[in-house]
Amino acid sequence: MDNKAPVSSLKGVGKQAAEALRDMKIESLEDLIMTFPYRHEDFQLKDLAETPHNERVTVEGRVENEPSVLFLGKNKSRTTVTVLVGRHLVKAVFFNQHYVKAKLQIGAIVTLTGKWDRGRQLITVSSHSIGPRTDGADFEPVYSLKGSMHQKTFRKLMRQALDATKGGLQDCLPASIREEYQLLPFEEALETVHFPEDAASLKQARRRFVYEELLLFQLKMQALRKKNREAEGGSFIDYDLNRLKAFIDALPFDLTSAQKRVVNEICRDMKEPFRMNRLLQGDVGSGKTVVAAIALYAAVTAGKQGALMAPTEILAEQHANTLEEWFRPFGVSVALLTGSVKGKRRKEVLKRLVDGEIDILIGTHALIQPEVLFKSLGLVITDEQHRFGVDQRRVLKDKALNPDVLFMTATPIPRTLAISAFGEMDVSIIDEMPAGRKEIETYWMKKEMFGKIVGRMEKELLAGRQAYVIAPLIEESETLEYQNAVELYQQLTVYFEGRHTVGLMHGRLHPDEKEQTMREFAEGKIAVLVSTTVVEVGVNVPNASFMLIYDAERFGLSQLHQLRGRVGRGSDQSYCVLLADPKTEIGKERMNSMTETNDGFILAEKDLELRGPGDFFGRKQSGIPEFRMADLVHDYRALEAARKDAEALIASESFWVSDETKCLRAMLEDSGILEGGRLD
Repeated sequence: MDNKAPVSSLKGVGKQAAEALRDMKIESLEDLIMTFPYRHEDFQLKDLAETPHNERVTVEGRVENEPSVLFLGKNKSRTTVTVLVGRHLVKAVFFNQHYVKAKLQIGAIVTLTGKWDRGRQLITVSSHSIGPRTDGADFEPVYSLKGSMHQKTFRKLMRQALDATKGGLQDCLPASIREEYQLLPFEEALETVHFPEDAASLKQARRRFVYEELLLFQLKMQALRKKNREAEGGSFIDYDLNRLKAFIDALPFDLTSAQKRVVNEICRDMKEPFRMNRLLQGDVGSGKTVVAAIALYAAVTAGKQGALMAPTEILAEQHANTLEEWFRPFGVSVALLTGSVKGKRRKEVLKRLVDGEIDILIGTHALIQPEVLFKSLGLVITDEQHRFGVDQRRVLKDKALNPDVLFMTATPIPRTLAISAFGEMDVSIIDEMPAGRKEIETYWMKKEMFGKIVGRMEKELLAGRQAYVIAPLIEESETLEYQNAVELYQQLTVYFEGRHTVGLMHGRLHPDEKEQTMREFAEGKIAVLVSTTVVEVGVNVPNASFMLIYDAERFGLSQLHQLRGRVGRGSDQSYCVLLADPKTEIGKERMNSMTETNDGFILAEKDLELRGPGDFFGRKQSGIPEFRMADLVHDYRALEAARKDAEALIASESFWVSDETKCLRAMLEDSGILEGGRLD
């Protein structure tokens, strides 16, 4: 039967079943057979001597005594019977199944599945059968179903559909790839993933589909990358290498080897005739700003203008001050454009920009206003790129004819997510910190230690340094028992009265108030800044050496690391105290991880492992695809292999003409990336 045939062609699919299947987006046999189980019930008989405590287990044994039934209230009961399983005499407990008493006769052979309590030698039974086991079905698929559809019915329909389509299904993976990785053929893998004979064969079937799914996704990413690079062309920035080297030599510090590697990658892209589309990742304090400066100066030596967009005015001002200092000896004109630049001053900046008198423009989202026009924009850099919407980034890019684009982020993104969420980009990573930078000492303490911690904080303040205090909420909540910034601000204001100034910062303040508070903190007029996570990104106050994060268990690892990165920016030893009473093992593991390492990439990988891909960025990240079978946490090796293979396939001429890859091209065409078998 054709795999495009409707599911209604299967025996037993009436109006009700068809409706339930439609709700699950299953209308054809192909839709049905490609609906994979999310797990399998394992009914293999286990040896209790080797079964860990609390693990699910299936055993076969003989009933040794009369069952006893205890009624616990309306429709509630507990039936207990002793069963001899091999050498083990165990208790089997059935909840709310008092009717089994009549079946559990002394000497009867029973098969029991349930949770094994090793200490009490007891099985809490979830399913059972009377009589010796004969069917031999060790693995039973369990599907995510909707409406009136039952597992048993769905399995029967799946069996029918697999039998009906057998011999007529195409294998899209080229034979060369299947042979290289020793992957199962499509039909064999499909049969096995639904109805495996054993755990080993299920593992092989899953391996095949994980790779295929990731390869197709990476083919889309690489095809999109090729399309963007070649269809749009680029600005070809022919920079002056000697002038660029002179600028790097004049910097007040040496570049790390990681910075040198990243600079070479970016400069190589700028020389290409294609538009650069690169993501620059670097941990807090790793030196992304100097890499941005080198790229901007390269553009200037080629007669082009550069733009750097930051998410806040204070960060834009910090960038402008730093770059102006570095560029002054080289005659490079740097200007700042933010919402605060108004009237005559603003008009003058806009005129000088369009006349080409400004080489580098630094600012906030003010850069994307319609009246902001460049004479010859060659390079666009977006700092903390995830803080801007896609449309905002696109508008800045569109202010020139395909300028090179560099996105920067201080949020370390695990490699698997970088490949997935930013798969159409090239990725550069600064994975080395500048020499001599002191590691932030991090401590996890219980909330009853608050008074002692504030005393330790005051030691830093008396030495002339500053502190952050972070709270998860702005104001008191009726539903959440967590500390709030307003209350902490009031407490600390009273405690430090007459000795140290305390400031308050949160998201509900007017933007002007936030800017003013941050400016006063940066200038040292505020000694202690009580804040929510709005200070997470982009504030550089080298004099701040102490951070207290209240209710730290409320935050993910990556966010805690970003917050911690607000201190440790000067020459003094810095400290971060996590005040937390986590109730879960994951919460405790987070706190321990923070005290064990300052490496953002290690913490990002741990965060991904603990939280999963969907919540890594603190919200559902639309750039991360949903996979039927693949798991980005555990299948990272398959993802990297799929990316490498996809790059090679897209780059090869044979991919676009070979019959062996025709099926893969058809899939790309279905996704809208190809038209008529070519990049549209």
